[in-house]
Amino acid sequence: MASSTSSVITLHINGEKFTLPVDHRTTLLDALRERLTLTGTKKGCDQGQCGACTVLLDGRRTVSCLQLAVAAEGREITTIEGVAEGDRLHPVQRAFLELDGYQCGYCTPGQICSAIGALREHAEGLPSAVTDDIRPEAGPPPLTEEEIRERMSGNLCRCGAYVAIVEAVARAAADGGRTGAATGSEEVVA
Repeated sequence: MASSTSSVITLHINGEKFTLPVDHRTTLLDALRERLTLTGTKKGCDQGQCGACTVLLDGRRTVSCLQLAVAAEGREITTIEGVAEGDRLHPVQRAFLELDGYQCGYCTPGQICSAIGALREHAEGLPSAVTDDIRPEAGPPPLTEEEIRERMSGNLCRCGAYVAIVEAVARAAADGGRTGAATGSEEVVA
């Protein structure tokens, strides 16, 4: 007897619940864009290489083109549409606007979601590939330009807005973009 190849799932997206039937092979990206018309999340390479489809899944960054929709059931999904609080932009969004951290804007939603996740990871003390002292008791490393570039390296920008993106992430960190409130002990170098 063959098993079913589709299910009815409930996705928790940006504080709302959406129930929809999906084929088990449907990616989270396709469910967001094609089934729920949340088109802020972009389809770039469709292979997990460019980061244009980055969303937050339980507060962690994930490329939605490699995440199956059925595996996201019951988890909290935040897309670019859910980052702001009403009319109040998230500190990362504000910094991107103020410092021109975008060019054509195609990669910007994924960059912003990735930056929010990266700043949260940094605040939690999670190391990156360039972190010198990876001992948990060392706490978050200084948020240098090198640290920001490494943490954002999974997101490509064809327009080359990297300098402004790094500056925007640094400003957002200084303005409280990590967890909603800035801490006085961090070093931000842009």
